[in-house]
Amino acid sequence: MKTPLSATTANLEARLQQRLSPVKLEVIDESGLHAGHAGANGSGFGTHFRVRIASPFFTGKSRLACHRLVYDAMQDFIGQGLHALAIETEIPT
Repeated sequence: MKTPLSATTANLEARLQQRLSPVKLEVIDESGLHAGHAGANGSGFGTHFRVRIASPFFTGKSRLACHRLVYDAMQDFIGQGLHALAIETEIPT
């Protein structure tokens, strides 16, 4: 049985690197800003993230399609506590 990955900045970064080969990537854990909100786990970590990413996989795609690629890469983490994901995408120049 495969051990589930926890939603951490390092794990999200590794997954995005593996799946989308970004030329720019920033993953920010904003969980502490959402204490007391829906989906917060009380620890201040691992529930709310912001991703800023530029990937060659985004070339020629709509913003919605780019976001979908990021969400698809993050699916394993959603069942592991990832509650909210703010995505900022760029097409590399």
